[in-house]
Amino acid sequence: MGSQSSLLKSFYHAFEGIKTAFKEEPNFKIHTVIALAVLTLAFFLNFSVSEWLLLLFTISFVLIIELVNTSLEDIVNLVNPQIHPLAKKAKDVMAAAVLLSAATAAVVGSVLFIPKLLEVIR
Repeated sequence: MGSQSSLLKSFYHAFEGIKTAFKEEPNFKIHTVIALAVLTLAFFLNFSVSEWLLLLFTISFVLIIELVNTSLEDIVNLVNPQIHPLAKKAKDVMAAAVLLSAATAAVVGSVLFIPKLLEVIR
């Protein structure tokens, strides 16, 4: 029973983390809203199983990187509230990771959606 309780607590804390990120992090909220819109459009465009898998992986990748970025920023601020060159470097590199993941998602989205949307237009 103890391990089941521990597992439930782990899920509880994970969902608390998602809820906190959504409430407190504007970029996470933006990524989530865009993801929901993209998933809705994919549903109406009748994506194949492989297209769904690629889309879900890409969305998850962006959201995970955003969560890691938030965690790193909070840890850096906790350890060193003053502006330090290494703290700035860590934050800038993590922000670059978020930017790169979002740019990659835009490319993947374009590859998946443009042909389908052109098909609907024709």
